[in-house]
Amino acid sequence: MWKKVAEYLKGYPERLNVARILIQYGFSIRNGKIYCDEIMIPVTEISRVAGVDRRTVIRTIRTIEQNLDLQEIFGNLKPAGASLREVARYLNFGVIEITPINARMPGILAGSASLLAERKISIRQAIVDDPELTPEPKLVLIAEKKIPGEIIPELLKVKGVKKVSIY
Repeated sequence: MWKKVAEYLKGYPERLNVARILIQYGFSIRNGKIYCDEIMIPVTEISRVAGVDRRTVIRTIRTIEQNLDLQEIFGNLKPAGASLREVARYLNFGVIEITPINARMPGILAGSASLLAERKISIRQAIVDDPELTPEPKLVLIAEKKIPGEIIPELLKVKGVKKVSIY
């Protein structure tokens, strides 16, 4: 997806930055407006976060709406939902943060989830950073209970896992 967006917006680094913000937060473009699901987001807020003039955001919206491929992408984006990562400790949940050797390597999520399942630890949420949008993507698993430290060596044996942190 990002390659397609980047291709259409090449030559316009500020518009590309706006598009990155829209994708990162799951904001859609409909009828010349920016939405987080059904909530309209002011252009000025996007410009502030993207570090660009509001006119750049407006031009980005127009560019998206004038291109059928971009319209299809940005017209159908939805936010993924609330991340439990920052509130996990207050809920007595466990958090595992996994840094992959290569974020495109298949099986990291499956292998990690299997190790938790073997210990009867239920996963409440899995968050995977998009390697095209995040310089150092990570897999974050939020579990219904604290994670025992002795699982770390086993997680490090999962093919493609570079580093593991438990919170």
